[in-house]
Amino acid sequence: MSDNVWKDQIRRTIRKVEDLDAFIELNERERAAIRAAEREFKWQLTPYYASIMDPSDRGCPVRLQAVPQAVELDTLDVAILDPLREEDHNPAPNLIRVYPDRVAWTVSNTCPVLCRHCLRKRMVGRESFAFSEAARDAALGYIASSPAIRDVLITGGDPLMHSDEFIDDLLTRLRSIKHVEIVRIGSRTPCTMPHRITPELCRVLKKHHPLWFNTQFNHPNELTPEAEEACARLADAGIPLGNQSVLLRGINDDVDTMKRLVQGLVRMRVRPYYIYQAQTLTGTAHFITPIERGLDIIRGLRGHTSGLAVPVYLLDTPYGKIPMHPETIVKRDDDAVYLKAWNGKVWREPNPKSGWQGVGAD
Repeated sequence: MSDNVWKDQIRRTIRKVEDLDAFIELNERERAAIRAAEREFKWQLTPYYASIMDPSDRGCPVRLQAVPQAVELDTLDVAILDPLREEDHNPAPNLIRVYPDRVAWTVSNTCPVLCRHCLRKRMVGRESFAFSEAARDAALGYIASSPAIRDVLITGGDPLMHSDEFIDDLLTRLRSIKHVEIVRIGSRTPCTMPHRITPELCRVLKKHHPLWFNTQFNHPNELTPEAEEACARLADAGIPLGNQSVLLRGINDDVDTMKRLVQGLVRMRVRPYYIYQAQTLTGTAHFITPIERGLDIIRGLRGHTSGLAVPVYLLDTPYGKIPMHPETIVKRDDDAVYLKAWNGKVWREPNPKSGWQGVGAD
């Protein structure tokens, strides 16, 4: 697959209601809703992502992630555009530092698809966000002067909207910083524009190991042959793949859908890594499920599929990511804990508070 294919997808990006007519059925009410919503929130999608929508299904899980709806305007009075307070954690331009040993670096302000549940609506698709050479130098300078930083996540927007040459230069400069041990790339292109994962790009990425890649598939319908081919290219280049789904009401908030998703990902050599609770964010309230629903999904996965396919369910906060687990510890006695297994049975595990007195101990 050549650069021309993904660049043609970018050239033919859908940004107008009229262009959607070639892919999905829209009535006048839906067209009016899109036009109303776009006055507040940017939208765009690739022809590829539009092509995997069900043309006649208004509840299509792919369509719901990409096509604006009137319901997005219902929470405009909830002015939360930065729920993680990322802008309070910017020690350098476009750099987010919440943890002592790692940073997230937003190097792009656009994506192939502007997802309706996007955490960074305040930034993505907005021209006011700039990634200048001076900003890039300042971020690299901060990382270089901070020896505690061993892990850098390159994110956005989508960093793979940049050219191979740009990405190569960025990774080369990061790799020249001796204390940076790990570089991660966060990109949804394997899902929304798999043509971007070219052999040429994989050759660039392969030069900069250890490199990890996290993507986002939210529904089994996104696991297309094209997506599988893209993930295979990355895996064959020796790049470990993880998936970070978002729990979205009406899209993947049931056990059966999530099980088909995680099992399909594992078949594609993508490790289900996280399920994020959807953020309380302006324009996205209609996607939010009760946390109890997420816990029920995890219960429904454990024991019913391989542990390799069970992601961590968590909530991201201004203080960092907080895992949310179904309760497994039933009670604690003086010398044992009682734990509930996936099938409801309770196991007693000896666990003296003072620790085991091994053979030969005084």
